[in-house]
Amino acid sequence: MLPRRVLQVPRTALGTPPSDVYPRRWTLHGLNNGLIFRLTYHGVRRLPRAVSYAIGNLGASLVARLSPRSTAAIVDNLRPIFPGQSKEALARRALDTYRSYTRDAVDFIRALDDADVEHAFEFSEETFQRAMGLQARGRGAILVTAHFGNWEAGSLLMTRALHVPLTVVAMREADDTVNRIRNEIRARIGIDTIEVRQSLDTALRIRRALAQNRFVALLIDRHMGRDRVPVTLFGRSAWFLRTPLLMAALTGAPIVVTSIERCGPGRFFATMSGPIEMLPGVSKDEWILDAAQQIADEIAARVRKRPECWYHFYRYWDAQRDDYRGLE
Repeated sequence: MLPRRVLQVPRTALGTPPSDVYPRRWTLHGLNNGLIFRLTYHGVRRLPRAVSYAIGNLGASLVARLSPRSTAAIVDNLRPIFPGQSKEALARRALDTYRSYTRDAVDFIRALDDADVEHAFEFSEETFQRAMGLQARGRGAILVTAHFGNWEAGSLLMTRALHVPLTVVAMREADDTVNRIRNEIRARIGIDTIEVRQSLDTALRIRRALAQNRFVALLIDRHMGRDRVPVTLFGRSAWFLRTPLLMAALTGAPIVVTSIERCGPGRFFATMSGPIEMLPGVSKDEWILDAAQQIADEIAARVRKRPECWYHFYRYWDAQRDDYRGLE
């Protein structure tokens, strides 16, 4: 464990940090280590869905019991949504979160081999028309979501159901095995992946993808060092990622809040908000602040309806006070 240090982090748009700056290890929890992820990936593709669900529920119960740090973090994260609930009630909700996470993983992995996967998705006519309208405009679009619902399944929706070219901007997984398998999955379904902090030209690659009329997807509810914009989330101060908003302001590409929620065994419901676009006569910085809050309000509304689908396995609110990139 390294000592906490306050670092002056350069303002790079998702670029490569100095060698002595490390990301907070968000993804290290019991359900996301290399061995479990690999066993899940290969096992789910061979076992009946009901058996996979049963194993997932057992695994979720074990993680809830054997990973008290992650469980306590989920409890703390849910407090502003349920301020009057006891610690015991929130602990039960934490177990629901683990179980939801495992079911999402099972359904996504099984969907990879489904030749008719487009039939697994439900979406309103409004959402369909929004997606088609954005593609017809020819400027690409920036799809933002939180760590909420089955965002990986969203890649199947875009590429196989809506047939929209997709680029995913993702942070490298803390576990190399998990990172390799996730990238292999994306490549298999025709998705370009841009790993942040791996090169200096990340912003240029995002702009290039938008210029090619691709949809660029990012998770926005975790900031990276000084790449951040302030929002209010569930009545608390938080930071969202600034880069997608800056790219929208610079390129004219619209931002759309999306989410993919499990609505039954192997079934997903997709939601896409109306576009959030740079307004004439508004300064870039002013628009970024306003747009970020619009996104935060939209995400909060969805999380309140399905709190078990909000997947942060570290203390989210504590991380909002981080002015450095350091290991916990």
